[in-house]
Amino acid sequence: MSAETDKITLPELPQITDRVTYIYVEHAVINRQDSAVTILEERGKIFVPAAMIGVLMLGPGTDITHRAVELLGDTGTSIIWVGEHAVREYAHGRSLSRTTRFLMKQAELVTNVRSRVMIARKMYQIRFPDEDVSSYTMQQLRAHEGARVRKVYREQSKLHNVEWDRREYDPDNYQGSTPVNQALSAANVALYGVIHSVVAALGLSPGLGFVHTGHDLSFVYDIADLYKAEITIPIAFQVAEDYEEGEDVGRVTRLKVRDYMVDGKFFARVVKDLQKLLEIPDNEQIDIQPINLWDDKEGLVPYGVNYSKGDPEN
Repeated sequence: MSAETDKITLPELPQITDRVTYIYVEHAVINRQDSAVTILEERGKIFVPAAMIGVLMLGPGTDITHRAVELLGDTGTSIIWVGEHAVREYAHGRSLSRTTRFLMKQAELVTNVRSRVMIARKMYQIRFPDEDVSSYTMQQLRAHEGARVRKVYREQSKLHNVEWDRREYDPDNYQGSTPVNQALSAANVALYGVIHSVVAALGLSPGLGFVHTGHDLSFVYDIADLYKAEITIPIAFQVAEDYEEGEDVGRVTRLKVRDYMVDGKFFARVVKDLQKLLEIPDNEQIDIQPINLWDDKEGLVPYGVNYSKGDPEN
């Protein structure tokens, strides 16, 4: 093993928009060599620069060393542990941002009913660019979205000549569903992983959703829904159209999602949409934010200062 390299500082890291979207690994051993992670599998050893990965998805049969996790943590790479066929997420690791600036903005918007509805409308406006939804209630927005998704399913079913009945998702019986439903599950989980890595990289909370609520990935589901009709649904129906008996639907689907995002433009698009939704200026960058202490009169005061000086009781 090579000697330990110097720890990378945050400003030196590639921004989230410059990274590869995701890498899925199963039945392999992941270790570290210098600033790269090594993936050892039956086909040999692969070297991957850790700082260029947005999210590393660890599937069944994966062993990862402490040194590899340490490197991925230092480089701000999201790690998520997923189940077989990558249809269930179990856990995730710390990501790129070290600031709570964006998180506080998100919390401010989601805890006010008026601003929460406003953000929800902006999300739906992205889906309905030719329709004014500024006066719609949440009930009207949900009804429009339901009708839109049903229409997308019908159109894709007709386009790819794939029979469609309804959406089925049972993580405990993945193989028991139709190929198109298997593909939808695999494609959506890949999309969730990518969205999660962007959300975490910006220091936002994956659990503070504006439309979805009550789940630790509510905000991830909010943002992912912006792109399903364009990305995961068409890909799933294409996979189902080309399906051959015995084919690994999950793997084929993940590769197609990866190919769709391989040019890196999708990361940049998600960041831009998040900035627009939460009214985060384009010039605000992910950087090192010093820790402060909150004060009810002075706002924020420096951390690491001994404030006992001048106190008559000390």
